[in-house]
Amino acid sequence: MTAPECHGEVCITCSDQAVAVRVVELLPDDLAMVDTGSGMEEVSVAFVSAGIGDEILVHAKEAIAVVAERGTVSGAEKAMERVPE
Repeated sequence: MTAPECHGEVCITCSDQAVAVRVVELLPDDLAMVDTGSGMEEVSVAFVSAGIGDEILVHAKEAIAVVAERGTVSGAEKAMERVPE
């Protein structure tokens, strides 16, 4: 059997990609509602210490890192500040 052929920049079979989202609500059982930019989604925050307003990295519905705490500037926002208009 041959491996599936990948098209585009990301292989849907073996990609290992995390997405930055914003925590909107903390739920029981180490879960949180997050804003993905395209809608709301429930994810696990069991492995991180995240609060409402924090930007977190999520992979496979599991938060794996806090990128920026509420009230701090994220790396992406810092990069945008340096972009000339």
